[in-house]
Amino acid sequence: MSPLHIGVLSLIVLLILVFMRLPIAIAMVIIGIVGYALVVSPQAALIKLGTDVFDNATVYSLSVIPMFTLMGLFLGSSGLGRKLFDAFQAWFGHIRGGLAVASIVACAFFAAVSGSVIGTAATIGKIAGPEMIARKYKDTLAAGAIASGGTLGILIPPSSVLIIYGAITEESIGQLLIAGIIPGIITAALLAFTAWLQVKLNPDLAPTGTPVPFKERIHSSKDIWPIPVIFLISMSGIYLGVFTPNEGGAVGAFLAFLYAVLSRQLNRKGFNEALVETANITAMIFLVIIGGVLYGNFLSATRIPLIIRDYVAAINLSPVLLASFIFLCYFVAGFFMDAMAVIVIFTNIFYPLVISAGYDGIWFGILTILLVNIGFITPPVGAVSMVTASATGIKIESVFKGVTPFWIALIVSTFLLIFFPKIATFLPSMMRAAM
Repeated sequence: MSPLHIGVLSLIVLLILVFMRLPIAIAMVIIGIVGYALVVSPQAALIKLGTDVFDNATVYSLSVIPMFTLMGLFLGSSGLGRKLFDAFQAWFGHIRGGLAVASIVACAFFAAVSGSVIGTAATIGKIAGPEMIARKYKDTLAAGAIASGGTLGILIPPSSVLIIYGAITEESIGQLLIAGIIPGIITAALLAFTAWLQVKLNPDLAPTGTPVPFKERIHSSKDIWPIPVIFLISMSGIYLGVFTPNEGGAVGAFLAFLYAVLSRQLNRKGFNEALVETANITAMIFLVIIGGVLYGNFLSATRIPLIIRDYVAAINLSPVLLASFIFLCYFVAGFFMDAMAVIVIFTNIFYPLVISAGYDGIWFGILTILLVNIGFITPPVGAVSMVTASATGIKIESVFKGVTPFWIALIVSTFLLIFFPKIATFLPSMMRAAM
């Protein structure tokens, strides 16, 4: 069997294993090693297993993962989820459908310290879901707002998925994190607008709330100051080159710890739980990175990425058609595959193609996140939709129905990035110029 045939067969086997619910990291490690042994040699595969695992586990730049994770857990333990929703409820609650808008904005702010779609949807969902149902909001609108808002967890930095992408492609993690800011704001605005527009077109979806005095709005906003302050300090430091992403994460984690302690929201038990959870999340992410690297090395040995690159170059696809083709592949895969599997598999296949076509690797990283976000809320997998149903008590059928308009908003955001790449590359380019 030729290397090409082995590579194609590996993709089929990998998809089967993913559908069987084997963790994507384990599946990629197994197939990566076995495939490399078949294409190169068993000895070379064993050497790769030893060297790649050690090399990737000891990469200094990846220490940003536990730092930002710890920051999010420290701030999460201080009850900021509740404070965020209350603050934006005060600002938007008087608008018909304002709680749905408030939920999305709260998700955006929580994403700035979470780095997780699951964490964002679960935290805000437990607070906002019952509140909206009690106020006679339609469950479809409530669930759709929370689930779609949850996807901002890996777009707005810090993002664990962007770090995984950076580790696989060797793109600058600092620039990737900065690149997510403007697309994250635009996507959050589109989602909030979608919630408002739905209620505007169909007032039965949500009632009109009671206006809150301006002084109370200001007072409620005082409780959420740690998020923008810590976010600005850590991200602006990275952007200006004052400190590395690792140092930015460490600064953020320390400030979050300081706030949680001084506000008396963090006790010894909470501190220990945060450390254990950080270790668990970090181990999971590192395993995904190692699996992705091993599988990527195997695919490179089969020459599949080069064959795809040469084929696309031969048919001379326009930049828009190429981007649309990639969008279609991610879009279809998102219906059936776990988002993490989509990220790792397709990044290894398409990244060399994108770079050879002259695209910016940072831009492709943000595009990847937006494409994956669509899959996060799309049935039948729809991990964030599943979490939203669990957190809010809303039936999964209502969640999937409710996310449809927001699904369209995410597609619009994706095509904005395709046609206007500077949305993602503007801040990183300024960052490079300042270095």
